[in-house]
Amino acid sequence: MPLFNQTLRENIRIAWLAIGSQKLRAVITVSIIALGIMALVAMITATAALENKVNTEFSRLGSNTFTVSSGHGGRRGGHHGEQEKENEPIGFYQAEQFKDEYRFDAVISMTAFGSGTATVKYLNEKTNPNIRIIGCDEPYLELSGYELEYGRNFSPGELEGGANVVIIGADVAKKILKGIVDPTGREVYIGSFRYEVIGLLKSKGNTFGMAGDDQCMIPVSNVRKNFATKETEYALNVRVNDVHKLDAAMEEAYGIMRVVRGDKLGELETFELEKSDQMAKDINDLTSSITIGGTIIGMITLLGAAIGLMNIMLVSVTERTKEIGTRKAIGASSKTIRSQFLIESIMIGQIGGFIGILLGIVMGNVVSYFIETSFTIPWMWIILGFTICFFVSVISGYYPARKASKLDPIEALRYE
Repeated sequence: MPLFNQTLRENIRIAWLAIGSQKLRAVITVSIIALGIMALVAMITATAALENKVNTEFSRLGSNTFTVSSGHGGRRGGHHGEQEKENEPIGFYQAEQFKDEYRFDAVISMTAFGSGTATVKYLNEKTNPNIRIIGCDEPYLELSGYELEYGRNFSPGELEGGANVVIIGADVAKKILKGIVDPTGREVYIGSFRYEVIGLLKSKGNTFGMAGDDQCMIPVSNVRKNFATKETEYALNVRVNDVHKLDAAMEEAYGIMRVVRGDKLGELETFELEKSDQMAKDINDLTSSITIGGTIIGMITLLGAAIGLMNIMLVSVTERTKEIGTRKAIGASSKTIRSQFLIESIMIGQIGGFIGILLGIVMGNVVSYFIETSFTIPWMWIILGFTICFFVSVISGYYPARKASKLDPIEALRYE
């Protein structure tokens, strides 16, 4: 055992010296391996952080909620040879009719998208034109998981009359109400319309596809008055009080909505019901597809790295033919020579893997920082990354190592 350890230490020392003597080629090969592993780990880290954020957001909605919409511009299938056509948005009066006729034990909220490019101004301060304006009613805060830092919710009178009142997001307040802790009672301009601030939302971060801190909430009837177009849709969010009755609640909503939308018997419905946990699953499926894409890119890069590593090892064997002959002449066995070159290949692979994993974790968590979620370390993929690098190194280094071990010492000493 001591002799084995001494031989291993000597082979590692020789391999390290050999890598140092071929700095440029070693650096290029290490960089290619690091790039492949970085692509893998960064993509996994970023998507894991994104999934955590999405799951956190939707968990606030609960598993007992669903939405009613027209299907986001989805196409209505043809029937008996009829031409396909786009679903019309759910109108304000249709949404009101649904709320009036829905008798299930549930809380219903109506929402409408006002703008995604609004500018909010207070005195001489204004935001960039990227603020989302969401029209909603009183139950929306509770159903969507938002909380108020200061102020109050919309009153029935404000909702009925479409009053120019607004609840602003935390980032909007930071940008235009600098130094003002409680902004309630202040007047701001959204575009050319003047609004009184009645509330400030607690910060919850911004997630792609979801309004976060860069938003303003106004009464849904005010969106209809100031921002609505023919394409404006008044979506409905429904939270069933008894989660065990969710399917029954959706069945009733389905029947009422067919009547509200005027969908005739035998025709496809012109609306869509979707559970909140299904929306989270759809987003996570999307991130999984991104992960698969990143994995394929990483594997292709690693294939290039394997070819590069094999090439550098073959060149190393050729350049060190005389050295191999000398070692064999003084008693080094074929097994020792083969081990030496394999260890050299593995060291290059593991150095590349370590650098790639480190960069991947950093890049992935940069995404975590921007979406304001927790620091993530994908331990399974880190272990897998080192394992992949090991096998890439062994596969790439075995043929050159075997070639070196098979050299005839006499012919090797003659080599020029």
